[in-house]
Amino acid sequence: MTDRLRGKNIIATGGAGGIGLAVVETFLHEGACCTVADIGPQPSPGLVALQEEFADRLIYVETNVVNAAQIERLLDAAEHRFGTTTTVFNNAAIFDMAPFLESNEESYERLFAVNVKGMFFMMQKALARMVAAKVQGGAVINMASQAGRRGESMVSHYCATKAAVISYTQSAAMAMAPHRIRVNAISPGVISTPMWVSVDAKYAHYENLPIGEKKRQVGASVPLGYMGEPKDICGAAIFLASDEASYVTAQTLNVDGGNVMS
Repeated sequence: MTDRLRGKNIIATGGAGGIGLAVVETFLHEGACCTVADIGPQPSPGLVALQEEFADRLIYVETNVVNAAQIERLLDAAEHRFGTTTTVFNNAAIFDMAPFLESNEESYERLFAVNVKGMFFMMQKALARMVAAKVQGGAVINMASQAGRRGESMVSHYCATKAAVISYTQSAAMAMAPHRIRVNAISPGVISTPMWVSVDAKYAHYENLPIGEKKRQVGASVPLGYMGEPKDICGAAIFLASDEASYVTAQTLNVDGGNVMS
């Protein structure tokens, strides 16, 4: 623990598992106070373990980011427990895929509701409070994806939502620059999370592959030669949340083993 985030009051959405849980754990070890939001009525086993270790610096708030009233309730709970929120790790998202000509309206509506609408209004409402409170060193970190850097025929709706995350990050950063509040994004590549079980199964169905084969192929195609782990995102998240990144805004940082070069 280096206390790089001491004094930071962080809200992390989608923090119950995968990348979100790994990043929350690292935030806590770096001295931050964390309010974790996710869709479940109770914290995940991983969060329960962290609550036992960091009882004074971690709370959980059931939140559906599609619901504006629940976002406000989350912000209220974070402020009541830890004071003014200084940082948002905007990670809640869902995934779906289908061949382009089979992609339907229901999938479109669900993906854009969570990945774009939920992301935007979580960011907007948190930033409005930061501006009102004249937060010093405020930061938002939105979770994009390498899927937002290019189109993919099987993942068209998801790619479009993550491209929107990158665009909204840039717009918000410009709006917040006069207030010295930074807005950046992280663009992970292929990361081995529980979500990949369903992703691999979908590819197996649509591409007539054995279970596990798509995941193996995807990992082997990364320039570094393997699929990343949730912990591989933590360093970038700590940096962007910390004062070390005080002159970094409007950027989307690729953490993808070399898949995207920019």
